Amino acid sequence: MRTLDAMAIDAQGHSGQSLMERAGLKTWQVLRARWPEVRRISVCCGGGNNGGDGWVLARHALEAGVLVQPISVVDPDQLQGDARRAHRAFIQNPSAPPVERFDDNVELNGEVVVDALLGIGLRGAASGAAAACIECMAAASTPVLSVDVPSGLVADTGTAPGPAVHAEVTVSFVGQKRGLFTGEAARHRGHLVFDSLGAEALASQHMPRPDATLLTGDVWRQTRPRLWADTHKGQRGHVDVVGGAPGMAGAPVLAALGALYAGSGRVTVWGSAATVTAALAQTPALMAHDIVSNNRWQTPDWSGDVLAIGPGLGEVADPKVSSMLAAAMAFEGPLVVDADGLNALAGQACPARSGEWVLTPHPGEAARLLGVDTAAVQADRFEAARTLARTHQAVVVLKGWGTLIAHPQGSVWVCPFGTPAMASAGMGDVLTGIIASLWGQGLSALDAARCGVLIHAWAGELAAKGRRSITADQLAQHVAQVMVSAH
Repeated sequence: MRTLDAMAIDAQGHSGQSLMERAGLKTWQVLRARWPEVRRISVCCGGGNNGGDGWVLARHALEAGVLVQPISVVDPDQLQGDARRAHRAFIQNPSAPPVERFDDNVELNGEVVVDALLGIGLRGAASGAAAACIECMAAASTPVLSVDVPSGLVADTGTAPGPAVHAEVTVSFVGQKRGLFTGEAARHRGHLVFDSLGAEALASQHMPRPDATLLTGDVWRQTRPRLWADTHKGQRGHVDVVGGAPGMAGAPVLAALGALYAGSGRVTVWGSAATVTAALAQTPALMAHDIVSNNRWQTPDWSGDVLAIGPGLGEVADPKVSSMLAAAMAFEGPLVVDADGLNALAGQACPARSGEWVLTPHPGEAARLLGVDTAAVQADRFEAARTLARTHQAVVVLKGWGTLIAHPQGSVWVCPFGTPAMASAGMGDVLTGIIASLWGQGLSALDAARCGVLIHAWAGELAAKGRRSITADQLAQHVAQVMVSAH
């Protein structure tokens, strides 16, 4: 981001102060549009350029006739560079009130609080006066607008190792910060407004290489399987879904529904007798086989083009699980491993796979595969996804808010779609089925994973309209619709 800032300044013939002026003005415009009736704001400024943006905003608020409570967590006389100039321009306004140095006696009296404390430089927990000011914002229960990054949130990882602002709106500039799209940022970022301040004009020049890429609808539009007038079921792939131990009969059925609604020509479920009953109760379009009661699990004869194993597969200690996983690993076609399949892989020496495969762990499963705890995965989701992809030579889908798709060569994509209404059991099973289906329809492993994540998130958003919570089967029923009317 620092390199990109410098390039933007140089390429546009602007000074750093000019860029700060534009950022501060944009933030003020967003504040005024969001809260048009506001008459009094508190502006909390730190010691760096993030604070400088706050001083610019405060000056524009004064000029618009809004009362400003200016607060600084550092001695303003110690400010340097563009931030110092922005502060001086503020205090030279005849309407400017005295700047309050933050301490425990300061009370925030604004109808909206502007958080301009800490920016992209934060690496650990916020401390000192900045941390105290963040806690003061939380105690005030007043809507907060954050400048660039919610203070206390680490912009590289999306973690909040200490106190962090819960913003209602975050206005971010120049380049997208990866930590605003995954991890704990979901609780702190609020509505995100982005303005490149003209930095997109640098796209044809030597840009710093981005660490990750945001998924957009273009990925689906450019790679989706073509349907011709003479297309038949044999050309749309046959997906085998393996799982459904007693007591978990529904999991593979949800995966099978995901595959069916995503367009597979045929979908077969392999599991227990209860799985067969659950599958046929959902739709007669599914084929289902009981391989538990007749011991067919010892010599499975899967015949599909793509194999998805894991949803409701059973406990790791169950010999049926290890046997079926070993058979799946020997399967030479495309393989998607989820849920109990991942748990069975954990703790083993990384198995060799001659064919391509996709792993779809949630953070807990990723932690078991990596031999760490869940907190370590969430502390840097990007690194966790990359490590898994590199170690297993697989495309990895690390689920959660801001789902990540990692390729073994190191590329990572981030999904900015979805809804908290999707936080219910079985959602990952449906995703497994969608990915397997798209893979069977001719997409590459990577494109099947990227498009599968997009379709899954969009279907969740559509199913959740007017609802606080949805079930996995409700999401599955919207898959076909969003594949036609995709973003």
